[in-house]
Amino acid sequence: MDDRTKIARRSLLGAGGLVLATPGLVLAAPPHKPRVTIQTPHGPIVVELETEKAPITAGNFLRYVDAKKYDGGTFYRASRTKGVKGAGTIQGGPPARVRRFAPIEHESTRKTGLRHKAGTISITRNAPGTATCDFFICASPMPYLDAHPGGSGDNQGFAAFGQVVEGMAVVKKILALRSDGPAPTPAMKGEFLNPPVPIIGMKRV
Repeated sequence: MDDRTKIARRSLLGAGGLVLATPGLVLAAPPHKPRVTIQTPHGPIVVELETEKAPITAGNFLRYVDAKKYDGGTFYRASRTKGVKGAGTIQGGPPARVRRFAPIEHESTRKTGLRHKAGTISITRNAPGTATCDFFICASPMPYLDAHPGGSGDNQGFAAFGQVVEGMAVVKKILALRSDGPAPTPAMKGEFLNPPVPIIGMKRV
């Protein structure tokens, strides 16, 4: 090893020691959370996705976004909590003609640590493992949508995968719209928007 090599090694070690000794210095940027804008006639809704905590569900949502499959879809359902003003969920999805990708594995809130709070975006499903692309956004806290191990029946809850960071006023506005559209079952009467709210487009920001 010649003198120049020794000097270079000492310089690198010294620089490393300086970095370690400098308080408050950021050594690495935090993991990036992708954001998606959902454009509606009432204004945009921006969601930040938990790709680290819920990689399967968030990645699936981004796959549909990047393929433009949500463009031309709708928010079609407003499920309100009786007796609580401004509480409930709005549900949306792609146009009926869109070909869907294969269903995804269920990511329980017990596994991810996420919760259905005001602004949470989550995926709809029937049985666990049947979710594709329809989603809902909570206008208020909805803890009963979380997993409840030990509960009777299907206690796996829904797979939360992100949070609204801009546009909660738009979510509330959609929730309050007229909802006397045709319902697929009597239990859902009064929950289907009339008319549905167009999803003009979705894109990463």
